[in-house]
Amino acid sequence: MDASRPEFGRKETLFGMKRGNSLRSGVLLTMIALSALLPKGLGADQSKASAIEFFEAKIRPVLAQECYECHSIHGKQKGGLVLDHREGLRKGGDSGAALLPGDAGASLLLQAIRHSIDDLEMPKNGAKLEPAVIADFEKWIQMGAPDPRDHPPSAAELARDTDWAAVRERRMSWWSFQPILEGQPPATPNQPDTHPIDRFVSNALQQRNLTPSATADREVLIRRLSFNLRGLPPVPDEIATFLNDERPDAYERLVETYLASPDFGERWARHWMDWLRYADSHGSEGDPMIPNAWRYRDYLIRALNADVPVDQLIREHLAGDLLENPRIN
Repeated sequence: MDASRPEFGRKETLFGMKRGNSLRSGVLLTMIALSALLPKGLGADQSKASAIEFFEAKIRPVLAQECYECHSIHGKQKGGLVLDHREGLRKGGDSGAALLPGDAGASLLLQAIRHSIDDLEMPKNGAKLEPAVIADFEKWIQMGAPDPRDHPPSAAELARDTDWAAVRERRMSWWSFQPILEGQPPATPNQPDTHPIDRFVSNALQQRNLTPSATADREVLIRRLSFNLRGLPPVPDEIATFLNDERPDAYERLVETYLASPDFGERWARHWMDWLRYADSHGSEGDPMIPNAWRYRDYLIRALNADVPVDQLIREHLAGDLLENPRIN
């Protein structure tokens, strides 16, 4: 190279680069040129696709399995609310708009599944949705409630979305269907001799920076125990006897006394009968009586007072006199 030539050693720059970096300059120019040819808003499209994917994975299955039965264009449409397409969801029903995209706190849908409004609890006839599911709905609404359902589903599409196999698959993840695990009570150094259940409670209180309530006095204790096990207040003689019982196992003796009381079966059979929707009459169509329904009620009271194991009680409910060795009382 001829050092006498004017351009030799000249520090011409391009975007702040020396001429000696011409290769990098060319790469930069190429990238700029190519970026001009790319579709505008590619990042926004990717974000939208991600949001729709979130809806399809987290929101649509819950709506289909928990809500469509009562809020579908092909179903009951309770409260004038339809949740099987975008317009129906945003329009809402008799109570107003079901959701406000971007404002989860003000959205009726979220308040309903949180059970924060009386008589506006969803699912109406089912258990409250898991906290993780509710959190998904809150996140979805805050991101603008993306929803690709442009039109109401056909009857065939609705049947596919509410297919029992899909419902069953999701419900199999419920905690009540998980295998029973053997858990060890947490260590409580300050209370090493407490009951295992108390250790779990104490540990949970510590995690929330809460302190346990003071020990109840004996008069309060006997009243609580009596209402819990018998559904009745203690009579004055029972209170006096317990207050004057100085034996170290006085409370345990009182528990055994109430468990042996006929009132125990009557109290706790009510809970069982509520779950089975027991009634002495039909409750409609003139409310005719159900003959001999009381026999089941009395059988249940006897079983609880006889301390029949729960698994045996369930077998008797399912099989009745078809059991190989029926328990006859």
